[in-house]
Amino acid sequence: MRVFTSASDILAAAGEELGSSDWLTITQERVNQFAEATGDHQWIHVDVERAQRESPFGGPIAHGYLTLSLVPMLAWQVYSVENATFAVNYGSNKVRFPAPVLVGSDVQLTATLASAREVAEGTVEMVVTQTITVRDAAKPSLVAETITRVAF
Repeated sequence: MRVFTSASDILAAAGEELGSSDWLTITQERVNQFAEATGDHQWIHVDVERAQRESPFGGPIAHGYLTLSLVPMLAWQVYSVENATFAVNYGSNKVRFPAPVLVGSDVQLTATLASAREVAEGTVEMVVTQTITVRDAAKPSLVAETITRVAF
């Protein structure tokens, strides 16, 4: 766990890999709950029998946005900021889903502080490359550049 306690800590770490999360198994229950929350009930995610018969992946896959939604939960295992007066999600530069996440797969997040810059006195913008990979997969399932602004 990488802990940042000041703006200078963050600025000094630019370019560093911050670490990796624990592995998380993607269950059909999690996929179904995400479908309920978002209204996205596409069969490739929620109809197990049809996905096993017709999907090019051999079974149901997680929604891309479900994979993206795991970033905050998994990132908390990798890095945190203490002593901040606030931290806010400022958005993303880009999000890509290079490979599917099959239900039953184990995923892990690796975070790299791609860049950091001061945007106002005592306020730092962190651009973190968040990569989610399925265990033993050749390609990542998610690569996203997230932006967080932190004030001290």
